[in-house]
Amino acid sequence: MENLRVIAFTHKHVDLKDLGNLVICNEELESRLINLKHSLDIPEIFYIGTCNRVEFVFYGAHELTDSFIGDFLQKLNFCVPQERMQCFLGQVNKYEGMDALNHLLRMSCSLESLVVGEKEILAQVRRAYERCREAGFTGDFLRLMMDRLVKTAKEVYTDTKISRNPISVVSLAYRKLREMKLMSNPRILVIGSGETNQNLAKYLHKYKFSNFVIFNRTVENAKVLAQELKAPIFPLTALKDYKEGFDIMITCTGAPEAIVNQELYQSLLNGETDKKIIIDLAVPNDIAPEVIENNAISYIEVASLQAIAQQNIQERYGELVYAEKIIEDNIQEFLPLVKQRRIEVAMRQVPEKIKEIKSFALNEVFAAEVSALDPEARIVLEKVINYMEKKYIKVPMVMAKEILVKSTESGAN
Repeated sequence: MENLRVIAFTHKHVDLKDLGNLVICNEELESRLINLKHSLDIPEIFYIGTCNRVEFVFYGAHELTDSFIGDFLQKLNFCVPQERMQCFLGQVNKYEGMDALNHLLRMSCSLESLVVGEKEILAQVRRAYERCREAGFTGDFLRLMMDRLVKTAKEVYTDTKISRNPISVVSLAYRKLREMKLMSNPRILVIGSGETNQNLAKYLHKYKFSNFVIFNRTVENAKVLAQELKAPIFPLTALKDYKEGFDIMITCTGAPEAIVNQELYQSLLNGETDKKIIIDLAVPNDIAPEVIENNAISYIEVASLQAIAQQNIQERYGELVYAEKIIEDNIQEFLPLVKQRRIEVAMRQVPEKIKEIKSFALNEVFAAEVSALDPEARIVLEKVINYMEKKYIKVPMVMAKEILVKSTESGAN
């Protein structure tokens, strides 16, 4: 456990617009982590990137000094000016050992989310882990840890009221939208078909909105959403040619900078002058500042939802103590499991070693004596040796587990 490490940048200390500079798109994730893993000799690692946090979870005997974290970020090849990178070093949260485990459990249970009690974070963490597992970046320890994160989060969401009437960034955006005066069945322009936009668009569809048009970087990746919304799809490059107008724009892409500038926005308006609604849930924002400043827009962005989120935190505060008790119980259950797994891994070689000793004894050390035995005596000898072999394999395993149980009980007393 002492080698578990977390380097985290979250909404608590980093402006959400700046946080977008540390987001790694899926297409670049593997190449960046390979470079990092090999150059810094990190055995296991996975990356979590959401709209309000970027975290690197890894297993390795590295001290999280400013120098190491600086080297860590440099090897990820972020296109960030040096002075901005120095600011990030002053805004980092670093966790080691038990503190890291406690942080990851709290995060997966949404106790550290922008909106406490939203279940979306667990799904995001699981997907982040799976991407890195499939790419070969994780190993046995992070597998065990991920299983515990999922178990704990499910218990928190089931056994407390922390997730009742869940309020995610998507539902907050929808509530703000519903507060506005909307025309009947407005034209909704959806830019990006990622998870956040999918959730919001499906939410709108559920409440009888039906006039959608989807633009996405890859048309193929938007087909499932388009089929559900019964909406046409166009590549993102075709956005500049779209002339059908819109009433609501929902945008959330992984672009490193704004994709809708003043020129493109005017083109999309196509001469319309009425006030539009834009829901920009991208980090960094997809809408350029000059668009907001120079046009009649009701603008909803992630940062604007923070005040509402704070109110929700207060409403759910009473449930935190119960969630934290569940987390503490799971930590106490998890520690002996990690020790047991270490023993199991260490003992894997015992059967093979015993078989090697047996073969060497029969075929080398006592080869002459064994060959001189009559057939019946050789059969008896093989039975005795096979019996001893099984016992020598089983006994160390049993003894090791008994020692583990005793040490766990003594630690609890």
